[in-house]
Amino acid sequence: MDTLAVITFWISSIVIVPIWGLMWFLPRHELTKRFVGDLRWSILPLLVSYAVLALPHAPDILLTFISKMPTPEIVVDLFENENMIVLAWLHMLAFDVFVGRYVWLRMLAADRPMYVSTPILFLCMMMAPLGFLLGLAATWKQSEDGVFNFTEQSTPSADV
Repeated sequence: MDTLAVITFWISSIVIVPIWGLMWFLPRHELTKRFVGDLRWSILPLLVSYAVLALPHAPDILLTFISKMPTPEIVVDLFENENMIVLAWLHMLAFDVFVGRYVWLRMLAADRPMYVSTPILFLCMMMAPLGFLLGLAATWKQSEDGVFNFTEQSTPSADV
């Protein structure tokens, strides 16, 4: 594994700790709204780290998926390279934080208590698609006629 992969792995893995900690334990605090609410602090460092590792490998990745229909075997072959495994890890970290941030904003807008939001946000970190599903379920609005509304709820601004 090359040094760049190791560096980007550790930078991204460390950067997410305060983001998740703030969303879990201080969801309504001004510090959380300032840093997690601002994409420049919450997502951009992860995207930069991903881009630094992805760009040198972009031609190989694109050629692999453009030249033939992806199959499980092709994906497994792609992930035989240690750098690709780290790149997939960075991809998951960025996706998990993006999903978690979205669910956190919905929890704030729906005024859900910490005992509801924290376990769901933890699941967003560990298994983002399942956490996302639970986050949506926990923030659905029931209209006056008793029908559940899956529409976007207003979310607090990052400046709040």
